[in-house]
Amino acid sequence: MSTQYEKLIQQRDRLKQKIDQEDFKIRQSKYYENRQARKARSRRLIQKGALLEKYFKADNLSVEQTEELLKIFADYVNKHKPDKLRNDQPND
Repeated sequence: MSTQYEKLIQQRDRLKQKIDQEDFKIRQSKYYENRQARKARSRRLIQKGALLEKYFKADNLSVEQTEELLKIFADYVNKHKPDKLRNDQPND
């Protein structure tokens, strides 16, 4: 009886270990996905910032000044944005 009990305890311990390993793999995978998403967003923001500086000659402006500049033109740009660049249009 005790050997069967010991086997069950060992089996339970092995299963707990497997569960812990799988949980670790899941957490690691989620971390990797989040990290990739953050990297992609950072890259996109850097590229857009570079374009803003290039076309608006805004490299000498502070963040607050750049925001003021964008606020001035935001309504006009959003009203006259081509249909293919609007967010509310489905992407093909």
